[in-house]
Amino acid sequence: MTDTTENEAADASGAVLKRGDEIEYDAVDAADGLRKGVLLDESDGAPNFAMRRFELAAGAAVPRHTNAVEHEQYVLAGEYVVGIGEEEHRVGPGDALLIPAGVEHWYRNEGEEPGAFICAVPNGDDEIELVE
Repeated sequence: MTDTTENEAADASGAVLKRGDEIEYDAVDAADGLRKGVLLDESDGAPNFAMRRFELAAGAAVPRHTNAVEHEQYVLAGEYVVGIGEEEHRVGPGDALLIPAGVEHWYRNEGEEPGAFICAVPNGDDEIELVE
């Protein structure tokens, strides 16, 4: 077993280690207070899925929208509301969600603490359509 504190790229087996300080976060245009960091995707050699980390600021909301691909999400921090279809769910750390392709969904952080979640999606094109 090799233990190193240096950043590593893909090794001969294709395995990748990407350190947290390598992740760049960008604002998401459709929602004030939402930032996205791509943890792994096709550019890192991930053949099937992209894994992203989102941060939802206190008081922020993401408008109702649909995606062309499914989303699997895992809540890391904070408590916030996720709307899926016609239902709203209060979620917190440790909760997991499946949002099927084409299903309307939205987010609202009514708390005073930021929320954060991991989102995995299939690689490829994802058409996002705002509903409101």
